[in-house]
Amino acid sequence: MIGVLALQGAFAEHEAVLTGLGYSYTEVRQRSHLTGDLDAMILPGGESTVMNKLLNDLGMFDELKAMIEEGLPVFGTCAGLILLSKRVEGGSPSLATMDIDTVRNAYGRQLGSFSCNGSFAGKEIPMRFIRAPFVETAGPEVQVLSETGGRIVAVREGKQLATAFHPELTEDTTVHRYFLEEIAGLSPDRNS
Repeated sequence: MIGVLALQGAFAEHEAVLTGLGYSYTEVRQRSHLTGDLDAMILPGGESTVMNKLLNDLGMFDELKAMIEEGLPVFGTCAGLILLSKRVEGGSPSLATMDIDTVRNAYGRQLGSFSCNGSFAGKEIPMRFIRAPFVETAGPEVQVLSETGGRIVAVREGKQLATAFHPELTEDTTVHRYFLEEIAGLSPDRNS
């Protein structure tokens, strides 16, 4: 079962992609939802400061961090990338499980949002950036999967994947498939 953090942000869009690919998911809204039944976790885009506050207020922060550190596959998009970053310019670190330095709102405010095509793990895909961060530097164990305009926008460290863009807002399922199949080692629940 794939957990989708559903406290705030674009969680419904990730759920739609999972359904389309034939994967079961559960919304993670409280501490009791963080169980051993989770095979993987998605941290959606949204407001990273709000998500961080809610994780702490609901008593979920320490348990989620421990689960990721113990090897739970996790995929963070935009705000999710910020939550996973060890160092954050323009903000405070949160879960801090990936050895990356991230710049928040790197492309400006809402008006700085844009779409482009870029290469992800060797495949050309559409990318949607909304008040997006980027990875300024990546540690030695971090694999850079995508750069756009000279900026790092997708990284992998072990069982963690993070993107500055929103693949859930496009029709392309390459990034989700990469996470589910290559990182989490999962198969669809039914033929998609």
